[in-house]
Amino acid sequence: MLRRCLALGAALILMAGLLTGCQAKAAESTVFAMDTVMSLTVYGGKGEEAVAEATELIYDLQNLLTATDENSPLYALNHAGGAWTTLDGDLLALLSDSQALCEKTGGALDITAYPAVQAWGFISKDYRVPGEEELTDLASRIDYAALELDLKGSRARLPEGMEVELGAVAKGYTGDRLAQLMAELGVESAIFSLGGNVQAVGSKPDGSPWRVAIQDPDGQGNLAIVEVTDKAVVTSGGYQRYFEQDGVTYWHILDPVTAAPARTGLQSVTVIGPEGLVCDGLSTALFVLGEEQGMAFWRDHPELGVELVFVREDGSVAITAGLEDSFTLGDGFTDREVQVLS
Repeated sequence: MLRRCLALGAALILMAGLLTGCQAKAAESTVFAMDTVMSLTVYGGKGEEAVAEATELIYDLQNLLTATDENSPLYALNHAGGAWTTLDGDLLALLSDSQALCEKTGGALDITAYPAVQAWGFISKDYRVPGEEELTDLASRIDYAALELDLKGSRARLPEGMEVELGAVAKGYTGDRLAQLMAELGVESAIFSLGGNVQAVGSKPDGSPWRVAIQDPDGQGNLAIVEVTDKAVVTSGGYQRYFEQDGVTYWHILDPVTAAPARTGLQSVTVIGPEGLVCDGLSTALFVLGEEQGMAFWRDHPELGVELVFVREDGSVAITAGLEDSFTLGDGFTDREVQVLS
């Protein structure tokens, strides 16, 4: 019997304000966009205006970044039959940044894996396990380098049969854009929970860091809390979207090499850093790479300024050294083993 499960992203990482409470006046809103629940909280005199503009921006970005709407530019690109497609400048820039991140991760992140994601049923929710021959064919059509971008001509094209989907970076990019909007409006304290992503703007109104909770992959509560200021916190895990068939669990994070769910001994990866797009893409890529290769990547790229939390299949936790003073286990999890990696 096939069992289906889709965890709402809003349950993945909780906003710090909900954990500790904030006494300052807040403007708040909850929206459903990008297939997840998003919570917006802004402090200060411009809170109501900022929340309204943030909501409008989220819906604008949803329309721009979706691959399923027949009226969207990504849909047009994916169905152009190999022809050049004119694209909005913001979308073209995002495709360029995403492609660069794919290259930096050696293809562990690949924004052209969309046909494989569809084949497994993670878009339609009509879940199925493709056969080996089909997986081989799907894997042969995953190649971020085949996406051609003409930045001067504001156009892009893909070989016929390939498709781009930005789900691995869209919410991170949205967080970056929201932080930029808050800066433009003069907002110094805000926090946005965008499904599996949290974007912290500044600090809490009292000047203390935001406390962002990381969910236990087994669904038992908040495994840990990280304290952040002006940073994104993004988690990817196999427990977020998956199905079970014949006693085997299949999750939505696919290895581009095999077009099948990545299995590297991890339950989740959390990335904390200054850029939401980078944290979002890396959370997927490092899940695919696994802890050993993920740590090698971290050591090789200090310029990204990110810190990592690995939750292993046995429930133990590993964190990078930069989190020693800002990471604590949640209530009920203080007996978990935490290894500090450097």
